[in-house]
Amino acid sequence: MQMSDIPFGTTDWSEIEPTVHKGDTGHSTWRTQHFGAIRVRMVEHSPGYLADRWCEKGHILLCLEGEMTTELADGRVFVLKPGMSYQVADKAEPHRSSTTTGAKLFIVD
Repeated sequence: MQMSDIPFGTTDWSEIEPTVHKGDTGHSTWRTQHFGAIRVRMVEHSPGYLADRWCEKGHILLCLEGEMTTELADGRVFVLKPGMSYQVADKAEPHRSSTTTGAKLFIVD
């Protein structure tokens, strides 16, 4: 990832307008900022959330609160708790997320 032409700035995530994205079950609320080609999000999955699709986008994801399960298309399963992160490249390994309790995430892609 090349980061250029981004002046220093701060973000108060509570001031970013949320958008709601429905899952197969539950929903996900995103607060999104774009810095050139880089998308940065504060994401909150509701309890009972299950993604509505397999994702092939690359991410760096940090779990801030709650617990989230990420399933890979090959059957592997990973559980993230606060302070844990994962990283995956674009089109590397399809994945989808779910949570029974809800989760708050910080995502860069």
